[in-house]
Amino acid sequence: MGLDMYAYKTKAKLNSETDFSSMNVGSDEIMYWRKHPNLHGWMQGLYESKGGQSDIFNGNTVILDANDLDILETAIENNDLPQTSGFFFGQTDGSEKEGDLEFVAKARIAISEGYSVYYSSWW
Repeated sequence: MGLDMYAYKTKAKLNSETDFSSMNVGSDEIMYWRKHPNLHGWMQGLYESKGGQSDIFNGNTVILDANDLDILETAIENNDLPQTSGFFFGQTDGSEKEGDLEFVAKARIAISEGYSVYYSSWW
């Protein structure tokens, strides 16, 4: 058990920025993280700011647009992801930075190619 985190790209027309079903949308995984709670906390903040309705951020979806990626990249580079904890979350230790920036680069390419990029997790 633990925090498993995913980023996907899809060409499907998504009907909302949050809480859409990712089943049957033809998604391709572009990144996977295991137990990186500070990034998860950042994504939860994004989810909430975009109107996500769930009280527990587990199994939910949130779209990232180009502006979100700019903000995320700055937070990563400045070591400013929010301290986040949870029973199954593990700890962010700083070694994730290169992979996080790799995700931002992959997501930007996907968006430039006409994909929507979204995040989901399970713990």
